Amino acid sequence: MTDLSLDQVTRRLLKWFIVDDTQVASILEKIKAELPTTEAWLIGKPQSGKSSVVRGLTRVSADIIGQGFRPHTQHTQRYAYPSAELPLLLFTDTVGLGDVARSVDSIIQELQTDLAQPARGARILLVTIKVNDFAVDSLHQILSQVRAQNPSVPVVLIVTCLHELYPTGAEHSPYPPTQTAVQRAFGELKRSFDGLYDSAVMIDFTLEEDSYQPVFYGLDALLHVLSEQLPEAESKAIYQLLDQTDNATTQLGAIYRDVARRYIAAFAVIAATLAAVPLPFATMPAITALQVSMIVALGQLYGQRLSFSQAGGVASTIAGGFLAQAIGRELIKLVPGFGSVVAASWAAAYTWALGEGACVYFGDLMGGKKPDPEKIQAVMKEAFKAAKERFRHKDGAS
Repeated sequence: MTDLSLDQVTRRLLKWFIVDDTQVASILEKIKAELPTTEAWLIGKPQSGKSSVVRGLTRVSADIIGQGFRPHTQHTQRYAYPSAELPLLLFTDTVGLGDVARSVDSIIQELQTDLAQPARGARILLVTIKVNDFAVDSLHQILSQVRAQNPSVPVVLIVTCLHELYPTGAEHSPYPPTQTAVQRAFGELKRSFDGLYDSAVMIDFTLEEDSYQPVFYGLDALLHVLSEQLPEAESKAIYQLLDQTDNATTQLGAIYRDVARRYIAAFAVIAATLAAVPLPFATMPAITALQVSMIVALGQLYGQRLSFSQAGGVASTIAGGFLAQAIGRELIKLVPGFGSVVAASWAAAYTWALGEGACVYFGDLMGGKKPDPEKIQAVMKEAFKAAKERFRHKDGAS
């Protein structure tokens, strides 16, 4: 290393460990091909509850859902959950739906074109209608033509905003709703759409601040209807999305983590190699740069494109108090006799723990959740402990 500056060494290391976009894309395509993806078309007027349906099925916040939709065609926009690279649910929302014939004709044409494309997975049409909205001619027109051309695609009529027919101050009744006005309106809407749908269900998905409990009123009924209309694998995936003990985000996170660990292992080994250089703290900048490079690579795997400065910020956020605690526990080893083997195993273990923490961080972002610092710190603590023992034994240290 005497002939090369530390900066040159760092640059070489980062160059060696740049993630191959083609390789990552190949891995993602293989996983994507095995995912039970449901393509759901959301058809309904503005404020009819389409985004609420997405929120109920994904448990993603309204803000994130709003930011997640991207223009697809002139009258549709698309949102992939948990990510565009590996979607379990792919929502296509109709926008600009009104009673103007030209708009309706354009929407029909765009839907027909979309449905004519090869299916990524199961398909379903979700039609949202407010319980007190009977001006539904445009919806009749769309469903009549789309259903005639695509009779195999199931249609679910979702009647929303039930509380708008409640007496003042009334709460939800135990499901199904018992209010006479709601039952009468639901019956009228079903008769209006007779022959144009396969199943119908009532829901009232509200926000926390609306003070209605439960927030996702009728969710179980909606899931039951979807399970009847979707193939078993897709139905099971949607149920798992809502299972907090064994949800699909966790399962999908495990798939990502298995791939990510291939990269984490390589970065940890190089960190150990750098740390073994018998010059106290001299290699710290190179190890730090290497760890930031690892964050860039892992972010890329999880669909997050980060600059090195952004990745450095993520690394600092992830490490937080853990880094100070870990260094504090190990400082006693920085007395005379602190061997390069111990330094190497510590650097490798910390790099590994940082990578595991990054997987949790990016996994939460992918699932539309706010990363939980306490959970990340707990994961890093366990990963650090296990990795330190593993690398120490590999190096033959006691």
